[in-house]
Amino acid sequence: MNPVSPLQQAFDLQYLASRQHLEVPAMLRKERLLRVQRMLDEHGPVLTAAVQADFGIRSPQLTEFADLLVLRSQLKQALRRLERWMRPRHVWTPLHLLPARARIERQPLGVVGIISPWNYPLQLSLGPAITALAAGNRVMLKPSELAPHTAAQLAAAVEQYFAPDEFCVVQGDSYLSSQFAGLHFDHLMFTGSTAVGRRVAQAAAVHLTPTTLELGGKSPCILASDCDMAQAALRVAHGKLLNAGQTCIAPDYVLLPRGQEAAFEQAYRQAVAQLFPRIVGNPDYASIIHQRHLVRLRNLLQQAQSLGAQVQVIDPALGQQAAAPSWGDAAQRQMLPTLVWNVQPTMTLMQEEIFGPILPVVPYDRLDDAIAAINAGPRPLALYWFGKDEKARDTVLRRTVSGGVTVNDTLLHVAHDNLPFGGVGDSGWGAYHGEQGFLRFSHQKAVCLQGRWSAVQWLYPPYGARFDKIMALLRRWV
Repeated sequence: MNPVSPLQQAFDLQYLASRQHLEVPAMLRKERLLRVQRMLDEHGPVLTAAVQADFGIRSPQLTEFADLLVLRSQLKQALRRLERWMRPRHVWTPLHLLPARARIERQPLGVVGIISPWNYPLQLSLGPAITALAAGNRVMLKPSELAPHTAAQLAAAVEQYFAPDEFCVVQGDSYLSSQFAGLHFDHLMFTGSTAVGRRVAQAAAVHLTPTTLELGGKSPCILASDCDMAQAALRVAHGKLLNAGQTCIAPDYVLLPRGQEAAFEQAYRQAVAQLFPRIVGNPDYASIIHQRHLVRLRNLLQQAQSLGAQVQVIDPALGQQAAAPSWGDAAQRQMLPTLVWNVQPTMTLMQEEIFGPILPVVPYDRLDDAIAAINAGPRPLALYWFGKDEKARDTVLRRTVSGGVTVNDTLLHVAHDNLPFGGVGDSGWGAYHGEQGFLRFSHQKAVCLQGRWSAVQWLYPPYGARFDKIMALLRRWV
């Protein structure tokens, strides 16, 4: 007889608790959210230091802004609106079912599993957990093995504030992740690459476990001919170079009106220099998470060059006296921002999500050509539009499908608590954040309450003339 693994034991503990305590009142849910809040307040500096240790170079200010601020905003919204989200929704009853009444009750699913990535290891671990806890669920979290310091600190902090049958963190390699995905969760959420997302979906399908997949993709950025080039370049550079491009909704490539290549290159170079006066040794510019990922990015550039692409590396400190880096190998993983011109669809650079500070630029002649280029590939997680013409903007919004859109900036839609965040097609399925996330992690139970007298009984058999007359009336009214 095979012994039960610690992973299975942890799941069984939560599963049993979720079945024994089906009702999770608002007071208990709020108390759990407040524990998360205290955990962030008291362990925030330690968690931030762990993230920095995993990257080698990543500014604590970046983690405070991109991870902790987002989490605090989500907590504030959930605590303020939880009771309204939990309230049953009364719905209109059709004529032929009167005098019945109906409502939709929102119940916890049970146990929610979360497999989180390494790029924003706090936000993308605790953000889904906050939403799942607000919905009354138990939570098991599997952080990325590429961020082991963060995973260890998360596990210790969660253990301090939560019982194992409420919220727990399991640590391990990719093999453990595959075992984790195969547990009989009531819902499983995965954030990561499309390729791994497919394997997670297959593992979850064994138990018919519903999933939310937040994947990546080729998120395009369209610059219109009437855009403010300097402003657009600065905002594109910020969205692209935040976390050194290791962001799932970073602009993956730019669609630029033909003839404006030189103007964009100059504006982008100036924007990079404004944001990061130097790259290597700059504590504000994150390093690539792992040498393997750096090699992958360099291979993308080499393959593109071999097929005729022009690669332009941007080094703002060129010709200046830069301070010697003090982070060893991590400084060597601070990859310089790079523009790539004359790209072709067959290049790997244009087929796979880049996830680094490389920005291909694709000229277009007409807006229709830009739209066609986007629609020729898988549907992206994000789309960005820069321009002043509202009609052109609305044409792009109407004729493209993407997980989300930010107009005249980048990344902002993911930080908006009242907007659902999620992908479509190859960029994922299911959305969370705010009430949409609450619903994603809840069961909406249909309840129909019949009265002592029911009009439906007039439609019981045996069928005859009375039935035909009633049906004739209903056909006129329904």
